This record gives sequence, C-alpha cells and structure tokens, in this order.
Amino acid sequence: MRALLSLAIGSFGIGMTEFVVMGLLPDIAQDLLPQAWATRPEDAIAQAGWLISLYALGVVIGAPTIAGAVARFPRHRVMVALALALTLFNALTLVMPTFETVALSRLLAGLPHGAYFGIGALVAADVLGPGKRAKGVAFVLTGLTIANVIGVPLGTFLGQQFGWRAAYLVVVGIFALAALAIFTSVPAHPGDAGRTLRAELAVFRIGQVWLTLGIGAVGFGGFFAVYSYVAPMVTEVAGSPAWAVPIVLVVMGVGMTAGNIAGGYLADLDLRRTLIGGLIALAGVLALLAVTAASVWALALLVFATGVVASVLSPTIQTRLMDVAGDNQSIAAALNHSALNIGNSVGAILGGAVIAAGWGFVAPAWAGVALALAGLAIAGASLALERRRTSRADAADAPAAREPQEVSAA
Repeated sequence: MRALLSLAIGSFGIGMTEFVVMGLLPDIAQDLLPQAWATRPEDAIAQAGWLISLYALGVVIGAPTIAGAVARFPRHRVMVALALALTLFNALTLVMPTFETVALSRLLAGLPHGAYFGIGALVAADVLGPGKRAKGVAFVLTGLTIANVIGVPLGTFLGQQFGWRAAYLVVVGIFALAALAIFTSVPAHPGDAGRTLRAELAVFRIGQVWLTLGIGAVGFGGFFAVYSYVAPMVTEVAGSPAWAVPIVLVVMGVGMTAGNIAGGYLADLDLRRTLIGGLIALAGVLALLAVTAASVWALALLVFATGVVASVLSPTIQTRLMDVAGDNQSIAAALNHSALNIGNSVGAILGGAVIAAGWGFVAPAWAGVALALAGLAIAGASLALERRRTSRADAADAPAAREPQEVSAA
C-alpha cells in the first residue's frame, strides 16, 4: 500500500500542475500579458489558455516516446526518474520571467506526464492482481482527482493571494516528495527486457487503438472545454466574486474523485456500457450547465456532475486501450494520457476560440456538448466494428466445430 500511495503523491502533483492554471488564467494573463490585458481581458485570457494547450502537447509528445523507450528498464527506477523530471520542469515554470519562456516550461513539464501515469498504472495493476486492472488504474488516478479537491483549490487561493507562482512552488515541493517516496517504498519491478521503442510503436498498426484514442481525444475534450474556463464562468456568467472560484473547483474535484472510484468498479463490471453511458451523460450534463450557468448554485451542482461523469470515463478509456493493445501494454497505458491531453488541448483551444469570437463565457459548455457527442459516435463505431469482427470469427469457427460430429455420425 505504501508503494501505491507514493505513486498517488506523484499523480496528485500532476493533477495540480495540470489543472491549477485553469483557475489562475486571469491572474496569469494579467501578469504575463499586461498589454493585452489592459486592452481586452478576454483576448488575454484566451491567449493564456495556450499554456494549457502546450502542456497537453507535451503529454502527447512525451507519452508514447518516453513510455516506449523505457519499456525495457526496471519500472521502479523509471518512476523515480520521471518524478525528478517533473520536479525540474515545474521548477522552470516557477522561475521563468516571460510568457514565452513560461510557455516553453509548460511544454517540457507535460513530457513525463503520460509515461508516469502509464507505467504507474501497470505497477498498480500488477500489485492488485488479475480482474482488478481498472481498479489499479483508478488508484493511481486517485491522486489526480484528490488534487482537484485539495491541491487545485489551494493552489488557486495561494495564487490569487500571493501571485500565481506561489501555486507552482507547492507543485515543485510535491514532486520532490513523490520522488523520495517512490525511491524508498516502490519495490523492484522489472521491465520487459525484450521490448524496444520500435516494437512498442507497433501498437499504432491496430485500428481499435486509433479509435479508442479518438474517444479520449475528442469525447473527453468536452470536459476540458468547460474546465479550462471555469474561473471566468464563475465570475462573469454567475456574477460571483473571485473567492468563489476555489470553492467551485473543490466541488468539481469532489465529483472527479467520486467518478474515478466509480469508474474503476463500473469498467470492471461492464466496460462497454460504462463507456457509452458516460459519454451520453457528459453531453447531457454540459448542456444543462450551458443553460443554467447564470445561477451559481446550479453552476456548482452541474460542475460536480461534470466531474463525476468525466472521471468515470478516464479509467474506462484507459482499460479499453489496454484491452485492444495486445502485447504493447507499456505504451498503451501511456497513450491514454496522450489522448486525454489532446482532448485537453482541443477543449482549451475550442473554448478559447468561442470566447474570443464574442459568444460569451458560457459558449465553451456548448462546445463541450459537441465534443462529447462526437466522442460518442467514435465509441459507437469502435464497438460496432468489434462486434462485427467477433461475429465473423464465430461464424468461421462454427463449421470447424461441427465437422468432427459429422464425421463421427458417418
């Protein structure tokens, strides 16, 4: 259990570094883009949203390349190295002076993200044993969701009171603690000596892998379209003061924690129904959010519901990806985070675009509905193709199964 907790500390740090920026977008925009802020704050906030997208791009680049390259090394040592890299790159965010250099640091900070979660999920799944893979994935993700209950609201509050960099000072400390905890408590866990980056990249030849990545990249982007712009939605749409933003983030974090735990159990029970039902629920909740966001109470309730249904999907998509990836487990487990962070980038960009177009701060919720429904269509296509392939295989096996009986009767 100590080993799993040490991995969860690192995932807590990842949750905080990835999501705290969303609650601090106005503060970051005002500090790093003062001229744009003075002219039109909406444009400055939309430009600051690129920090979210660049972090997500780092995840997309780093997840397959790092996970594939280190598959042959002992996983406990790889996890320590990844935690140290996260410490270093977030320290750069803390000290870089301009928007451009902070943007570069966010790209670098995203590189180890997917490999950390992917390899950590494999370690956790092995610890918990067969039949509990989704629960193992969910356990590692628990740190991320708890970060949205404690870390992100705390970081948002500190950033509002003492400057946004104060939040990243906390992040750096968490990753340093995670590196130490992993080093001292995660037992030896061998890699696969026969795996190479070239062998791992064979996963991209599997059509179902691409479809599953599409579910995460598009469908989950609906969540990020809203989450990226929670702060202006609370203050500008619901008319609440800035101190209400951390409270709403706590509410969403509680929903994400509950959804992550539920997702682990539901995916182990019936992965397909959990996947389809989660995407339908996400589209419905975001539509309700779009029409009721002017009320802070309705906003808080539906932000909670958004966190629940989105986090049910996270371990579900990751387990689905591991199911269809065959022997390429290391890279498959990491690729889920590439997909989700493509969703992060797509959601942030699309949400920022509809705001910059003058459609208002509630428009990202409608963009989220469109993304969730598109993800649902991809999931439906993936499962339909799988059923068709299974039916063909069963039909091909049927004559072979009947042949001995016919010979015996003769």
